[in-house]
Amino acid sequence: MFDIIKAIILGIVEGITEFLPISSTGHLVLVDEFIKLQQSKQFIDMFNVVIQLGAIMAVVIIYFHKLNPWSPKKSRLEKKNTWTLWKKVIIAVIPSVIVGLPLNDWMDEHLMNWQVVSAALIIYGVLFIIIENHNKNTAPHYADLNTLPYSTAIAIGICQVLSLVPGTSRSGSTILGAITIGTSRYVATEFSFFLAIPTMFGASILKLLKYFMHGGSLAGLPGVVLLVGVVVSFVVAYIAIRFLLNYIKKNDFKVFGWYRIILGIIVIGYFTLVH
Repeated sequence: MFDIIKAIILGIVEGITEFLPISSTGHLVLVDEFIKLQQSKQFIDMFNVVIQLGAIMAVVIIYFHKLNPWSPKKSRLEKKNTWTLWKKVIIAVIPSVIVGLPLNDWMDEHLMNWQVVSAALIIYGVLFIIIENHNKNTAPHYADLNTLPYSTAIAIGICQVLSLVPGTSRSGSTILGAITIGTSRYVATEFSFFLAIPTMFGASILKLLKYFMHGGSLAGLPGVVLLVGVVVSFVVAYIAIRFLLNYIKKNDFKVFGWYRIILGIIVIGYFTLVH
């Protein structure tokens, strides 16, 4: 029963942080310091990744029409643009696959710690503030997803590789990279959302396969805990996405930069003093 309550809390954390540029993995690593599931390390490692499927499904639901190339409500041109968007997303995922697959185990072993998370939180927080200040009076080159070139999509995908470091934030690295390259905040945010779909589905399948190959099982309580986490993350992420899309219409990302810096300092202070 306690593990189900913990799964609800972790689902809430994942749902809030997956698409806000503040690092979901980083937060889950930190929350694990205070709320530990009474499960095997293998299960917890798998849970922290697969729980993101709920958040990804929130994107699929919200953008189902926009991402559906077979929609009867779309014109021939709109269907063509949808297929083109999917091609850009798939191409942009390739850099993370090339780098992430061979380094997955090494990163889990060496980078999942508070030192890396706090450093990434602070560094990218500073970058958000610097880049937003620099672009304050600069008009974006791409204010429409349909005008986004393949070369820019690939560049954003390369930026996503940086998110393999815990605490960086997948949405944070892609949004920051996209804005730097010249997209509007809205285009950067939406493309980041879409890029998350194949990225996180792939990462979740990989983690599940590794979990089962090492003798893991989802029978009984472990399956219930995972399901609860996924469902809660879906509901909370749905709300978080709606919030972020409305927020960026009139605001920049500097508040998230300051949040990251403050949280990074708190993490360093806590682990330095307590441990």
